Amino acid sequence: MQEDIGLEEMLSLNLGISSTAKKRKRTEESNVIPCGNLMPDVLDKKFFGLLQSRERMLGLDPRRKGLEDGEGLQLIHLLLASAAAVDANNTISAIDALHELYQLVSTNGDPIQRVAAYFADGLAARLLTKTSPFYETIMAQPASEEQLLAFTELYQASPFHQFAHFTANQAIMEAFEEGQQRPHNGRSLHVIDFDVSYGFQWPSLIQSLSDKATRSKPISLRITGFGRSIEELRETETRLVNFTKGCDNLFMKFEGLLRGSVRSDFKIEKNATLVVNLVFYLQTLRSSSEVSDALMAVCSLNPSLVVVVEKEGGRRPCTFLSRFMESLHYYAAMFDSLNDCLPAESTERLKIEKNHLGREIKIAMTEEEKEEGKHLEFERTDTWKGKMESFGFGEIKLSSRSVSQAKLLLKIKSHLSTIEHDGGCGFRILERDEGRAISLAWQDRHLATVSAWHCVRSPNHSLGCSS
Repeated sequence: MQEDIGLEEMLSLNLGISSTAKKRKRTEESNVIPCGNLMPDVLDKKFFGLLQSRERMLGLDPRRKGLEDGEGLQLIHLLLASAAAVDANNTISAIDALHELYQLVSTNGDPIQRVAAYFADGLAARLLTKTSPFYETIMAQPASEEQLLAFTELYQASPFHQFAHFTANQAIMEAFEEGQQRPHNGRSLHVIDFDVSYGFQWPSLIQSLSDKATRSKPISLRITGFGRSIEELRETETRLVNFTKGCDNLFMKFEGLLRGSVRSDFKIEKNATLVVNLVFYLQTLRSSSEVSDALMAVCSLNPSLVVVVEKEGGRRPCTFLSRFMESLHYYAAMFDSLNDCLPAESTERLKIEKNHLGREIKIAMTEEEKEEGKHLEFERTDTWKGKMESFGFGEIKLSSRSVSQAKLLLKIKSHLSTIEHDGGCGFRILERDEGRAISLAWQDRHLATVSAWHCVRSPNHSLGCSS
């Protein structure tokens, strides 16, 4: 929506407020103040005012100061009130709370102002139908190039993804080295990545394998990666092939498949150490039945190692409001942690927040409940532990080298940061479950946890893996 759009022009458009909201409005007709000839529908008029407040927020001077004393608490109160009203289908109350909220939030302000701005957008979009032009404005997708750039900036600035990838790759390297001691195992590694995305995880593994290989004893690496589009898979393949050109002692083959492909679509590398990579994958599935199908598929492959990395949550979110709270806690920590990585005014940080983290927030807020009580976006480690064990997987203790490497990463990232710290880096590495899991935390908030698994015979599941 253009910033200079006038009220009269706005009033001539169809907002597309959801039928649930309209129905709620009619039942509360006695509480609605008539608005004369200008706008017979009070609900639409209120929403137009809300959209104007949002436009003013987006047009604020980036040099605007942060929150004054007491405004932070007021902001949180309004954000929670907005979410509660949306959850209760109390549209007028939600619009009123969001209208006040947009006067306090800012995409250029303090971390809490920034994260709240994107939550406000997600809640506002949830009040609209997906055919509304204003829904499309609020939920406009960044171009694929912008999404890649934002992810790249986050990858370089924050230890979040590098912690996940380096720790997972260390476990994969150790499984490969152990496999070399078994008879009939060739110098081959086959990784099946259920969500290869941009492929950023694999250059460091390629380099580690190359360091172990020689020209007379090369190593073969096959990566089967599932992606969301053919174009993304081709770009990932090109990226990895180009990186491997500098490793003349390594044979690398990439096989890209669309997510949802069945097992018959790919071949298992014979006499190779087989590893399944589930890095930030299981929580992208929208129901427990989808998770069960995925774990049964992994089980049927009988891999030497399964690596699981997932975002952390404090409790199982069974409703929209509890899911909202888990998302708020998580993303507030992520936005706050960027203070340790990038200056507040840096264009890189703004791109990360707008085109990556902010995009994730708005998607999370507008998703419909497909299977009530089964949302998986923020599960606890012990929840995943029980799920994996029920499908025939046993947890493997991660090596001391994995822990040391993760801690070294934080030291390097803190040293490279352009931000001056009084108390050191706010990121922490925590060993959990007697060394069977490693978490990256921001202060006291767990952000991501890595665990490693192998197939064992399970007496509790008829489809358990064979040992």
